[in-house]
Amino acid sequence: MTLPPDHPIIAAPKVGVLLVNLGTPDAPDPTSVRRYLREFLSDRRVVEIPRLVWQPILHGAILTTRPKKSAHAYSQVWTEGGSPLAVHTRATAQAMQAAMGDGVVVDWAMRYGNPDIAGRLSAMKAAGCDRILLAPLYPQYSAATTATANDAAFAALAAMRWQPAIRTLPPYHDDPAYIAALKSSVERRLAALDFAPDALLASFHGMPERTLHLGDPYHCQSVKTVRLLREALSLPVHMSFQSRFGRAKWLEPETEATLAGLVRDGVRNIAVVTPGFAADCLETLEEIALRARDAFLREGGEKFAYLPCLNASTEAITLYQRLLSRELSGWID
Repeated sequence: MTLPPDHPIIAAPKVGVLLVNLGTPDAPDPTSVRRYLREFLSDRRVVEIPRLVWQPILHGAILTTRPKKSAHAYSQVWTEGGSPLAVHTRATAQAMQAAMGDGVVVDWAMRYGNPDIAGRLSAMKAAGCDRILLAPLYPQYSAATTATANDAAFAALAAMRWQPAIRTLPPYHDDPAYIAALKSSVERRLAALDFAPDALLASFHGMPERTLHLGDPYHCQSVKTVRLLREALSLPVHMSFQSRFGRAKWLEPETEATLAGLVRDGVRNIAVVTPGFAADCLETLEEIALRARDAFLREGGEKFAYLPCLNASTEAITLYQRLLSRELSGWID
């Protein structure tokens, strides 16, 4: 069929995958961190306190004091390519583009900060993606991570007249491919150490305990990941939660307290892995590799190793190929 001369140009239909991670400030300075924290801590999925109560606290004590402290923490792990989370997520998207081939457009976005979800969805739609798989890179489901990433995407779709078809990647905390990727990565990292750890600690991002009672499956899915990893490795694998904030009761046991307890129980050499994070970020590189290490050594520990996230490793790309190909079934061969 011949199109009329004034017909608008329409890109050839494509299938897209949008990898989504949590977010990062644009730079390790107080102004950028303040802007990032304002967006992050204003999300009702993240802070489930009535806004009339929370907003004065956020714009008072938190945004006037925390940005400087957080900027210092970011400066300790910042790279020439930007924040570690952005560097690794971008590298993962590039590797996945090469792995998936020309039949799929692979892009990446951040829930908070840049590149934002709405902007990347618009760009993918303009490039001809009429079918898009949203892939939040969170192995364990939480309303404060997976759900809010999907919320942001759906809000962007609500503003589109011509929407693409959408699928979402489910949590993969117990997927055999995920456990196999963790096993391979941990064994490879352990083999490269100059010491043999007495134990392995799996540290997950903390959540307020009330989220568990409200029905969030994050705690249960994290526990199952550790159980399956322990069975796969045949090693003693302990579990803890990090990144506490505020006065609420959080999921237990806490990471630094767990490390102190392990030292008291005779553990002198330890390796720490963070199976709830797909890519290294402030919480893994500053909080675990630096602060938790110092805490362990202060308590009398002798050797400490942080085992990096999957990032854009061979194990990660193999895992994501399997997960994404399955979710794209019927859209691609």
